[in-house]
Amino acid sequence: MNVLINFAAFQFGWFSSVIGAAQQMPWLGPLAFLVVLAIHLRQSSRPKSELGLVIACGVIGIFFDSLLVAAGWVTYPSGLFSELMAPYWIVTMWMLFGTTLNLSMGWMKGRPFLAAVLGAVGGPSSYYAGQKLGGIQFLEFFPAMIALAVGWAVFMPLLMHLAERLDGSAEGVRFAEVRLP
Repeated sequence: MNVLINFAAFQFGWFSSVIGAAQQMPWLGPLAFLVVLAIHLRQSSRPKSELGLVIACGVIGIFFDSLLVAAGWVTYPSGLFSELMAPYWIVTMWMLFGTTLNLSMGWMKGRPFLAAVLGAVGGPSSYYAGQKLGGIQFLEFFPAMIALAVGWAVFMPLLMHLAERLDGSAEGVRFAEVRLP
């Protein structure tokens, strides 16, 4: 999958997830994810590796977002199986994010400090944008933002490391060979 198409597919899935949740259609994001995943895996040179990465992202996502919900810092308007767990659509959004790690995010491989900094900024920013669109509600804004910044600062380098190990994308290999300053 072309890097630009990968980026656009992620944006399509992200907006489908957040707006779908805000409009009481939490199934919309997972549906968009399945379409993106099918295309992504079809284009992958090693689809089993890519699928492993996507599943690992889902496991991390359900754990992390469920902690935020259980702590009482965030809530979601739809898609909840339990009041103490992350909704299914945000888990598939984490999985959708996994499809970017070897392509449009592949340039961060081997740069754990940069990944941590961008995670600490980008993660909370994404949740804040989701809140503005009505897909998430902050019950305790500052604790949630701090937890998101710390969590994403930890998870982003971990995810990039997993992406290096589970690189099933021919384009991801090119990124791994090119070292940006």
